[in-house]
Amino acid sequence: MVVSEGSAQGQSVIGETPYLAARLKGLAEPDTVVIGAGTRRLTGNLFEYRDLDTVHVEGIAKPVRAWQVLRPSSVASRFEALHGSALSPLVGRDEEIDWLLRRWAPAKAGEGQVVFVSGEPGIGKSRIVTALEERLHAEPYLRLRYFCSPYHQDSVLFPLIEQLGRAAGLARDDPPSAKLEKLEALLVLAAPVAEDVALLADLLSLPPSERHPLPNLSPERKKERILEALIRQLEGLARQKPVVMIFEDAHWIDPTSRELIDLIIERVGKLPVLLVVTFRPEFQAPSTSRPQVGALTLNRLDRHDRTALVEQIAGCGGLSSEIVTQITDRTDGVPLFVEELTRAVLESADRPATVLGASSASSLDIPATLHASLIARLDRLGTAAKEVAQAPWSGVYSATTRPSRRSQT
Repeated sequence: MVVSEGSAQGQSVIGETPYLAARLKGLAEPDTVVIGAGTRRLTGNLFEYRDLDTVHVEGIAKPVRAWQVLRPSSVASRFEALHGSALSPLVGRDEEIDWLLRRWAPAKAGEGQVVFVSGEPGIGKSRIVTALEERLHAEPYLRLRYFCSPYHQDSVLFPLIEQLGRAAGLARDDPPSAKLEKLEALLVLAAPVAEDVALLADLLSLPPSERHPLPNLSPERKKERILEALIRQLEGLARQKPVVMIFEDAHWIDPTSRELIDLIIERVGKLPVLLVVTFRPEFQAPSTSRPQVGALTLNRLDRHDRTALVEQIAGCGGLSSEIVTQITDRTDGVPLFVEELTRAVLESADRPATVLGASSASSLDIPATLHASLIARLDRLGTAAKEVAQAPWSGVYSATTRPSRRSQT
């Protein structure tokens, strides 16, 4: 960024990024979005794409890849969309997994259990839930997964609407009549009362039908009846098989979905259901005084586990002991930080890993994949912490001053 002096200040951006952005903008047709390789890595499988192959960009020596973003993908889990099937090994969580399995034993026998899993961003909440599912793969059970979103915290029952749509197989181009038929086929598994179909169809913004007329209710009464219909769905499914019900990222939950969780906690004691709720520390979980409710806090990895994780990601002989030590020192026990910094080190070498082992990690930038987690950590610390974190990069730069790191990103 170059800032001129005087009352009239102009700004310009220099470097590889604006060249690439300008070229990608030229490739994009009206009302479309085109992205480069860096953004593609960050968004993972959150969207569906069309590969535009490589393009030549003025100011960049090598051709660059480009993709057109088509639409949001059908992958509901942010964790799965960003990690795919290539999950890092789970290290240092044996006690936590065993504790969850001990909760599952009474739950599947009809004494429902509720588990609140808390931890800071990047600590492995979604990873441990995935590990639990891996341990249960041979057992007969039904899985219900709900994902809260930072963009839908004011959308009533957003996680439930999304889950019902996915489970019913609703497609964007389906006519309303087809969507209603699919919803009916899904709900019949739990033997719903007639009114429930109309209420849940209305929840999914489907028009009422002659078969399932919508009762005339006040907004507050309708909300109560919809919540009861969702509880009856859970009870109906639990009569068939034990249920593992997962609410992820409850720190982004909308108030009505929060009410539903409270209702489930009241009813779950007599159902074969394990309810797992994951969240960051800023979420205020309900009281754990009930015997069927437990809390699990994920702590940072100790040095031994950090080292084991780095070595497993890098593979045999991939990094020198000096580099492994630098990574374990810099990542502060947060598994996501360990994973991403290790991969950044591995990807920084143009030569074999044996050569990489002799290089220094001190010159590496923080990987872009950690940006959201770091910002979330700063948000919890307040404005003063943000100002301290930004202080080294602040200032006004003249045309002859070296641009700051912040102005180059």
